[in-house]
Amino acid sequence: MAPVSPWEFDVPTDGSRTLPPDARYMEAVASQGYGFEVAIADLVDNSIDAGAHDVVIHFLRDGDRLTSLLVVDDGKGMTEKELDIAMTVGGRRDYVENSLGMFGTGLKSASLSQAEAVTVVSTTKRTRAVGRRWRMQRAVSGFECDVVRPDYAQQLIDRYAERPIVWQGTVVRWDGVKDFPRGGEGGQTDRYLHRSINKLGLHLGLHLHRFLARSDFHITISVEDVRTGTEYVNFGVEPLDPFAHPVSGHADFPRTYTARLSDGTQFTLGAHVWTPRSNLDEFRAVGGAMERQGFYFYRHDRLVQAGGWNGYRQPEQHLALARVAVDLPSAADAFRLTVKKSGVETTPDFARSLDEATATDGSAFTDYLAAAETAYREARRRAGTTRRATIPPGDGIAPTVRETFAEEMPAVPGEPPVSVVWQRFDNDDFFAVDREERAIALNQRYRAAILGGRRGDRDDAPVVKSLMYLLLHQVYEHEYSGSREKDNLQLWQSVLVAAARAEVEGTREDA
Repeated sequence: MAPVSPWEFDVPTDGSRTLPPDARYMEAVASQGYGFEVAIADLVDNSIDAGAHDVVIHFLRDGDRLTSLLVVDDGKGMTEKELDIAMTVGGRRDYVENSLGMFGTGLKSASLSQAEAVTVVSTTKRTRAVGRRWRMQRAVSGFECDVVRPDYAQQLIDRYAERPIVWQGTVVRWDGVKDFPRGGEGGQTDRYLHRSINKLGLHLGLHLHRFLARSDFHITISVEDVRTGTEYVNFGVEPLDPFAHPVSGHADFPRTYTARLSDGTQFTLGAHVWTPRSNLDEFRAVGGAMERQGFYFYRHDRLVQAGGWNGYRQPEQHLALARVAVDLPSAADAFRLTVKKSGVETTPDFARSLDEATATDGSAFTDYLAAAETAYREARRRAGTTRRATIPPGDGIAPTVRETFAEEMPAVPGEPPVSVVWQRFDNDDFFAVDREERAIALNQRYRAAILGGRRGDRDDAPVVKSLMYLLLHQVYEHEYSGSREKDNLQLWQSVLVAAARAEVEGTREDA
């Protein structure tokens, strides 16, 4: 047996080699899993870091076809050298202490995850307009970044003169946006824009609500037809403060707790109990009861995680009203922000600090959780005196909708749920009641018209399915229908068949 060599505490080396990244690295950068709204928010972060007061998110269309998306700001702009750094993969500028940017990859990875090409044009008070463009096809074949012609760079800056660029600013242009509908016929583009602008407004309003609450910062979402110059939409994003409940759900809250990490770093926990059964967007913007409870982490006033307990405890219905605001310390090993700034990873030290966190009156953070649970149970008890128990909805209705039903309507214990499904019918009826299978069946032939060209899945058409459940759930509470109930069923059938046929005819006319 050969003798064992002494242990080397430092690995010995013999020179070095330069190993440039494979061209496919750009594909990896662009496949970070950004959602559309998260990617746009990343670009707006850059605008905020640049000192912008106004940001315009501009959808451009040519008739029925969406062509490009631009994010324009009136920030301080970039010189040619600064733009080259910004467009370098992994390029890192010096971030000031309160910057929202961190890793130097957001502009490229967010943009190329959503578009085939990203163009950035910028100007400062003292320098001419300059531009660079990344095209995915060129990027994966050798990191070749295009230099935008100076005359076009100035033309793009001039296009947004006074809206919002005055003396300086930046334009980010996406072409070949993957999320855009391919055709646009039959009203697809209008439906896409309506849906996307609402979702984008909610996302930006929530995650940037502290900035939007300021009098000197605004985000506008607009749509323009490049052929006619017509502006279709001019939508101002409003702040959605997830802690702006008009009345607390518990008299002792909100309350602030102080926690201390092992390294001595202190941070505060703003503990809130929401008003039960709130219909405000500030309450419902996050998702269902399981998603919206828990920690809301902020980094330099930007909401980077909305809801979730980070392993501290499991989400449960009884904590649906509990929300905790946490401003992340500038430097603490207990927290690590994801590259997309859409989540926070915590260590066991964070959980330990919560168990020891206290308020100025000596009450413990763990007491808050018990109080939030009590407030929910009391609200359910009061609701139970006015709403009788019902058979709950099941498969076919989106989970977030089922959670809302569970919050609003007490369930009959031990009863299997009522599903809502699509089936092929031999006739033109709109629905059928299947008591044996506990199912509301909807006629498959009307599905395409109801979905309006969107792809269907098990939980599609949530509005129609929810209304059908509300209309019919009581039918399943007894074995047979009386004469009055049969008459109601026939009435609903007749009206819904007529409405569905009108929907089908309207779809044909649009086509």
